[in-house]
Amino acid sequence: MPTPKVISAVPLATTDSKWISLKKLTYLDGDGKEVVYSSLLLTLLTSAQRTWEYAERKTRKASGIDAVAILAILRSKTNAFPVSTVVIEQYRPPIDKYIVEIFNPHPPTTSAGLIDEGETPEQAAIRELEEETGFKAEGLIESSPVIVTDPGMTNANMKLVVLSIVLDDKLELPDQKLDPGEFIVRRIVELSKLSSELKGDGFVVDARLSHFATGYELAGRLK
Repeated sequence: MPTPKVISAVPLATTDSKWISLKKLTYLDGDGKEVVYSSLLLTLLTSAQRTWEYAERKTRKASGIDAVAILAILRSKTNAFPVSTVVIEQYRPPIDKYIVEIFNPHPPTTSAGLIDEGETPEQAAIRELEEETGFKAEGLIESSPVIVTDPGMTNANMKLVVLSIVLDDKLELPDQKLDPGEFIVRRIVELSKLSSELKGDGFVVDARLSHFATGYELAGRLK
């Protein structure tokens, strides 16, 4: 398979974009001043007015929630392998590198991983987990409140859904059910070794996965 790479980058008008739009907000700041707010660049126009451009998904449905991030916890009924999780590796064009992520299905050119109309975040997480890793969730461990990841740049949001996968015995990888154009590599990593595994070379780590791994490691060290 050819190595993916960026071959060009050009400005894109909002009217020509399919997935994202740029908007500008007007708001009152903490001093009660009227402010124009957008979200990529902050510019002082006068002492009372600013501009701030921000990106917004065009795919948000009636639920008001854009997407799900999935933390899958794998266990064996016979303790044939340590408690583990699934991380994924995929090429992200805006970074032009392979990224190791918490399972967060946002392929660059499709809407997969976003929540369908009439679907709950938890239903979306279970569906996406099976489609893109092959694993079937046994149960829901936790579902977070709505969270954001880059509020200075976008109003995009998500929920973190923690799912339980319990295997009868040893670890076996089921077949993925990827859509055309999806190239996702699964990695099964012991939770106790996650932080150290992410310190390798040759890839970039998603901030959410890095924060989780660091927090998990610190929780064990600070007991």
